[in-house]
Parts: sequence; structure tokens; C-alpha cells
Amino acid sequence: MFKEILVIDDNPDIRFLICNILEEQNFKVRSAANYEQAVLEINNRLPDLAIIDIKLDKPDKDGIDLLKLVNKKNKLIPVIMISGHATVQIAVEAIRLGAYEFIEKPFSKEKIVNYVNRGLESASLKKEKDIIENKLFHSFDFIGKSPSILKVKKIIEKLRTSESRVMISGPTGSGKELVARKIHKNSSRAKEPFVIINAALLKEKTYEKELFGEEFENGDISFGALERANKGTLLIDEVSEIPYETQANVLRVLIDQKFKRMNGSKDINVNIRLISSTSKNLSELVKLNKFREDLYHRLNVMPIELSSLPSRTEDIPLLIDYFITKLSEINGVQKPDIDIENDNLYTYNWPGNVRELRNLVERITILSSNETKQKINQVIDDILSPSSKIKDNKSFLDQSLQSPLKEAREHFEKDYLTTQLKKHHGNISKTADFIGMERSALHRKLKSLGIKGIN
Repeated sequence: MFKEILVIDDNPDIRFLICNILEEQNFKVRSAANYEQAVLEINNRLPDLAIIDIKLDKPDKDGIDLLKLVNKKNKLIPVIMISGHATVQIAVEAIRLGAYEFIEKPFSKEKIVNYVNRGLESASLKKEKDIIENKLFHSFDFIGKSPSILKVKKIIEKLRTSESRVMISGPTGSGKELVARKIHKNSSRAKEPFVIINAALLKEKTYEKELFGEEFENGDISFGALERANKGTLLIDEVSEIPYETQANVLRVLIDQKFKRMNGSKDINVNIRLISSTSKNLSELVKLNKFREDLYHRLNVMPIELSSLPSRTEDIPLLIDYFITKLSEINGVQKPDIDIENDNLYTYNWPGNVRELRNLVERITILSSNETKQKINQVIDDILSPSSKIKDNKSFLDQSLQSPLKEAREHFEKDYLTTQLKKHHGNISKTADFIGMERSALHRKLKSLGIKGIN
């Protein structure tokens, strides 16, 4: 596919010359003769590379302003600035603001062609780098065999042919974004944009701008998440954090499939698949009048609930094995020998859930890949043992001290047997062998304590 170059210069001779040179090199060329035309061309369609003269027809607007506009829309697009009257200070300022190169007039054909080819090559390398990093960061699979995870996998598969809105709930680090990406990847929109807006990270006054975009008096446009996600999927992460007033505008978009940019008068039609995620109980927020009930029902068409890691510890060995392989490959190091029988992996409360487990494995992969299993076990113990377990043990001890002996013993036995069952992934025979108990006796004990089998 031919690369497209946008040439902006108010001198017709220079503009014609550059266009001819580039067309001879089989580039597709567009041009603009003044500032207003340039803004229209940039807003209409971004080129693969822009050549912009610094001095244009407007006394208060110049090529530097156009450089800022291009960078605002896409920083990967190389911009070559040209001028016959520029000072060193202007040249330095242009480079500082993101220009790929600065050329003084007059220039040779070889120089302009060389700079254009280098600029396009540089942009291509940056784009490839971003794609690779994006794949490495977002290519993790949804791992697990616990009942709750298998249920989620079935829902994701059923959504393959559906356009339904999805609400993903679950604690921080449980994999909500990963599930949203899997839904998008499996859908008919897979080749279209997947855009994320994290409502928890936005300032109160910027929600509408980030969602709907903004138009400025000089003709510049800032595209919002809704417009950038057109034909694709938009994930609103932590949707509960959207201000109550803005929620009404989001609802209107869902009903009408159109909106106006801030300070704009023209309707923008969009076709998006909306996925929301939350770590809070939205139905409770509705009761407290902190979240609109009508919006809640519009978003919660297909609910997906993710469990915390401590409630599905049978997935821990699978996750560790997967992360070891994946992260060792990414970081280019030898796979560490992690002991998946380490009790701390199953008794730790994992406040950061799967994300925290992944971070632990990555830390070990980078820092301890060549260490012995014993040394790695010590690292795991040092990381997972501290305050959370002390607090849990103190709470358990306080409860036990306030109970009769029989009840305290039952508390201990229930906690101990539950931990051992999780450690052995619900396998009664292995658990019985480990604790030195007959299989039938263990069955009776579990029944008496009200412990259901862990699959």
C-alpha cells in the first residue's frame, strides 16, 4: 500500500516541487496551501507523514501549531518542518515539540526523499514496537479450571455471536480487563478498535471530554473514547466512578447511538459494543442513589462475576505454571523452579488477586531464575508471610480464646482441613494420605464439619 504524505506550504512553487518529487517516488500526496486548508486535511484524515512549512498565511497561527495538532492526534506520525527564514531557536523548539526533522530552504531532492524515507521507517519501527509490547502485555490467556472460571469461559464462548452489553464485576486484579479483551477478540468486531477508559483515574471535570471529545474555536478536534471506539468495543473500567450527572449523558448515547462533542453542534453517530467493569456492588449504589438505576439496567444485560483468587486456590498451580512459561519467554531468562506445594501460596489472602500472583512470579522469574527451589521458597515465604497472615492468625486466635474447647477445636480442624483440601486441589485421597487419615474417616470428618468437597 502506498504511503500518504501531506505537504503544507503557502508558496505554490515550493509546494508543487515537493509534491512532484514525492509522486515520482510513488508516494500518494495531498497538499494544503494555507493554515485553514491544512487543519481541514489533518482533521479529515491523518497522513503517514507530514511536511509542514513554519511560516504560513496567518500571523497568529503557523506550522508549529499544525505540528502540535498532528502530535495531539497521533504522536507516531513523523512531521518534517521546513523553513527559509527560521532561526536556530525555532528549529530547536520544533524538535522539542516532536518534529522528526527540520530542513532549511533551499533543499535538494535527495535530502527531502532521504528524510521522508527515514521518517516513515522510524514510524514503522515505533509502531511495530508498540504492537509487540501491546501483545506481550495483553496476550495473557484466561487460565483456570475451577467451577467459577469454567462458568465464565462458557459465557465468553456464548457471547461470540452476541452484541449484548456486558457488565464484569469482581475484585481488583481478578482479570476484568482480560475478560473484556477476550470477549472483543472472539466477536465480529475483533479487527476494530478496543478502547479502554478508566473512570477511576479521571478528574471530575474531564469525564465528558474524555468520553465525548471536544471542539475548539480554531477548528481543532479532540476525539473522545466513544468516537475512537466506533465500530469496535469500548470498555468503561470502574464505571461506578462516573459522576451521576454524566451518567445521564452516557444513557442517552446508549439509547440514541449518537452524541455531540463538547462545544459541538453536529451529531456524531457511533456503533459500539459497550462493556463495563466494576469492583463495587452497583446494585447497592443504585439503592443509595449513587448510580442511575436506568443506566445500570442498560449496562447489566449480560453480567459476568469473577471470583477472588483465595476462593479458587485450585487454579494457583495452573496460573503459576502459565506465568512462569510466559514471563520467562518475555524476559528472556531461564524458567525458575517454583514449588507449587508451598503452603503460603494457598493460605495467603491475595488482596491483589491474580495480578498480585503474576507480579510475584515475574519478580521471581527476573531475580531468582537460577536459584534453587529452596531459595525460591524462602523468597515466597518472605514476600507472603508478613502482616496479612499475622493479622489473620491473631483474629483466629482471638476467636478461639473466646470459645469453648470443643468449638475452638472445630474452628481449627475446619480451617486446617479446608487449607489442605485447597492445597491438594480437592483430591480427597491425596489429602487423606498427607494428613495421615483414612479416606473414609476424612469423608466423615468433612461431613461433620460441614466442609463441602473442593473441585
